[in-house]
Amino acid sequence: MTNEFTFSVTTTHFDENYAPSESSRATTNFANLARGEHRQQNLRNALAMIDRRYNELAHSKNPKQDRYAVELEIVSVALGFAAEGDDQEFPLLEMLDIQIVDRHTGARHQGIVGNNFSSYVRDFDFSVVLPAANEAATEPTVPEDFGDLHGKLFQHFLNSAAYQERFALPPVICISVSTSKTYRRTDNYHPALGVEYQQDEYSLTDEYFGKMGLQVRYFMPVGSVAPLAFYFRGDLLSDYTDLQLIGTISTMETFQKIYRPEIYNANSAAEGVYRPSLNQQDYALTQIAYDRVERGQLAIKQGKYTEQHFVNPHKKVLEAWAANYPTPAG
Repeated sequence: MTNEFTFSVTTTHFDENYAPSESSRATTNFANLARGEHRQQNLRNALAMIDRRYNELAHSKNPKQDRYAVELEIVSVALGFAAEGDDQEFPLLEMLDIQIVDRHTGARHQGIVGNNFSSYVRDFDFSVVLPAANEAATEPTVPEDFGDLHGKLFQHFLNSAAYQERFALPPVICISVSTSKTYRRTDNYHPALGVEYQQDEYSLTDEYFGKMGLQVRYFMPVGSVAPLAFYFRGDLLSDYTDLQLIGTISTMETFQKIYRPEIYNANSAAEGVYRPSLNQQDYALTQIAYDRVERGQLAIKQGKYTEQHFVNPHKKVLEAWAANYPTPAG
């Protein structure tokens, strides 16, 4: 079972000179920023926002707010099948890894991998499987096995030598809160993550990440205007240092301000009871071009690509593997 396929990891430096390769997922959010006439300025502005936010949060012994710099690497993961033939390697997922540079001491600190997580199989699930299940349905429906394969592949990757030889800690995936749920502020406060919010029930995304073996908690950092969703293995509060958590916050809050300014660049902060909305008008745009419509169109295209080059050619192998794969505890 375990040698049906293997994982390989490659990395690419993400800076103002980054340009997506032919094999890069076109729907990856950072690839979207790196195209078009203003690509270099987009990247330069986004990276400056990340550094600025990091230094705001990491203010101890940092009076000029210039002590730290955040360096990002794109982590690309390919899945290779043991059998011979066509489509024997598939670009499974991409995410960003973080290094934090202390300009005062010259020290480098390892951040947390998982930022801007994106996956071809998730595109397939949300852009092909879910619409097909709802095409003739009279009310919204989610297939019982929705996300099972993706979740097992992700956990298998985390437990693989390819991951464990490269990364010392499990990933943290930080994304926007759901616009379909209501969040309530609690009295719990963390020095890096900020004030915690909770919701009454999980969203479809929460359940999907749950099948990946990840728990979720929601925090609104100091100076933020909306909570972020943090998906993790283990203990989010004790497994990572404050400097590491700040790296994730500064990176993902910056990207969310670009992707979802209605929520994360709003002109007023979330109240004690909060329902995020993309329809509210009281927000500011960043000076960074991001094509949200194009991203949605490409997600459908890449979902169909996954069906053609991954799911259909390897259907029997994947089904047999998934049926026998024990889901590890999250």
